[in-house]
Amino acid sequence: MQANEKETVCAIVVTYQRKELLLECLQALRSQEEPLDAIYLVDNASSDQTPETLMEKRYLQNLPPDDLKTPWEKTSSIHNSIDGRSINLHYMRMPRNTGGSGGFYEGLKRAREKGYDWFWLMDDDTIPSEHALQNLTEKVKRLPSGYRLGFACSKVIWEGKAIHKMNIPQIQPITNGLPFNELEDEGMLIVKGASFVSLLIHRDVVGKVGYPIRQLFIWGDDIEYTGRIINAGYIGLYVRESTVRHKTKDNYQVNIFRDTPENAWKYYYDVRNKLFMEKQHGLSRYISAFIKNISQGNLKLARKRKSHKLKFIWTNTLASFASLIFNPHIK
Repeated sequence: MQANEKETVCAIVVTYQRKELLLECLQALRSQEEPLDAIYLVDNASSDQTPETLMEKRYLQNLPPDDLKTPWEKTSSIHNSIDGRSINLHYMRMPRNTGGSGGFYEGLKRAREKGYDWFWLMDDDTIPSEHALQNLTEKVKRLPSGYRLGFACSKVIWEGKAIHKMNIPQIQPITNGLPFNELEDEGMLIVKGASFVSLLIHRDVVGKVGYPIRQLFIWGDDIEYTGRIINAGYIGLYVRESTVRHKTKDNYQVNIFRDTPENAWKYYYDVRNKLFMEKQHGLSRYISAFIKNISQGNLKLARKRKSHKLKFIWTNTLASFASLIFNPHIK
């Protein structure tokens, strides 16, 4: 699949309670060397005055109603900071927090319905370098014929040159018959999974595989989605020259044995969603993973965690049993 010069690119940004980082993200998107055609901004019912801040900074002309029952959407026009080109800003306010997966589902679905060709997914704490999009699309354009591109992702850094541990793409020796380093001389690696922190995908691929599963809420939704794309016979590309910064407080990765008790609630979704993905591979595989997680998983938590053991054991157990009836529909 080759990119076409006339095809449009729409960034899809999901935000929740991080208005200052959101402003930084939006400014970085407006400063792309290759200008965007549109931005779909999904506000997951932030209560930190995100709409008021966006209006103050002239991203919005109207504030959403306080008593939303359904998503509220308004479109305005902003400009690229480099050449002044117009960018459509579609702001959508959700009536409740639907998590990253719900936000990307809604944003991707609506952006595709509006006819945009390429979608560039990211969280509100993603700060792309000025050449991030250009380097992604140029590699896609030069991809040799015969390769079925499913998605392209960027190199995600934390501070300085440090790689962000949470956003390392998944690599295996062979993916859909292709060695991971077949395109290494072109500055790309073939990957089997990537995060939603700078992911470029074409509308034709979305038409083939559907949308992210909105009920996953957080953690695992990106791996499930990119994995679904790979299972449909496409390839994923890691583009080394495209860099974005994931501006988190710490350079961390998901670790149920070390994480703080404040993040315990997130592991409910992590455990449930991982078991759901096992279920997608067959009932016997799921049952095996379920039993292993309840028995060995809780035993490891008791042995390895230095504090708050019961809290995490309870979370792991509750999430495991929740996976028994968790069967969201893929659209």
